[in-house]
Amino acid sequence: MEAAVIDAGSQLLKAGSAVPDQAPPMIIPSQMIRVVEDGTSGDNNESVFEDVTVDPVVRGHIRNWDAMEDLLQYVLYGGLDWEEGNEGQILFTEPLCTPKAVREQLVQLMFETFNVSGFYASEQAVLSLYAVGRISGCTVDIGHGKIDIAPVLEGAVQHIASRRYEIGGVDLTKLLAQELGKSNPLVNLNASDVEMLKVKYSCCAEDELAYEKTQRSSDEEEHTLPDGQVIRIGREKYTVGEALFQPSILGIEAHGIVEQLARSISIVSSENHRQLLENTVLCGGITSMPERICCLGWLIDCYTDACCRF
Repeated sequence: MEAAVIDAGSQLLKAGSAVPDQAPPMIIPSQMIRVVEDGTSGDNNESVFEDVTVDPVVRGHIRNWDAMEDLLQYVLYGGLDWEEGNEGQILFTEPLCTPKAVREQLVQLMFETFNVSGFYASEQAVLSLYAVGRISGCTVDIGHGKIDIAPVLEGAVQHIASRRYEIGGVDLTKLLAQELGKSNPLVNLNASDVEMLKVKYSCCAEDELAYEKTQRSSDEEEHTLPDGQVIRIGREKYTVGEALFQPSILGIEAHGIVEQLARSISIVSSENHRQLLENTVLCGGITSMPERICCLGWLIDCYTDACCRF
């Protein structure tokens, strides 16, 4: 039985065989819907059931172990066609600052429940660099529930310089819902509608001055929702991206991602600063946002001198 690689994120779980240059065949939502009994009703005391949403992974870390076990059961035996009694090996990715207790429980789950023949947990920052042929560099991982900034030297994460922030795509989705609610008060939006609008329209202004200009005047686009409602979206699409550079928009007192990156790298020995900056890797779903987020490399050049001064 060949080895499997599993990357369990807050929004998506990706899994596949450990084969080079091959995209994961399984990309499924991590969130699960469970049917639970909700008391009884009626003259016959019939059981009433309701759907409950369960999140096995929250902000990058496993929080619901029963749900995680069910999810892995489906992935390994249903999606990857493992056979009971002939289990293989697993490479599991883990985010920054994974508590020791979580890692130990994961190891116990793999060996005692799934009878794997081998298990290894590797930090996502290291694997992201390996994916682009580097062993040293810095990763900026902007996911659904968190941002991880991690300098890596010779395949080892510099934990003293790494930073984790519990800001991610889920917070940007909530922000977009609030902004669209203000400009489209008569439109009823559900969470899936907002998530779809964020993926399709959200972007970043080229710089802070450009962002301020979009807030004064911005071209609006019309979008027809699945239920037929028409919504207009303009400056809101820029606000979503700008929150990464100005967390105060989310009501959070913190530096933006570029300054966070500069501060993180500044803690590492100065002789490694340029190597880390020149090998900065952006990963996570939010980094596909057009314009400014894709120009982060150009912005890093502007901050190179500042990195040495923090």
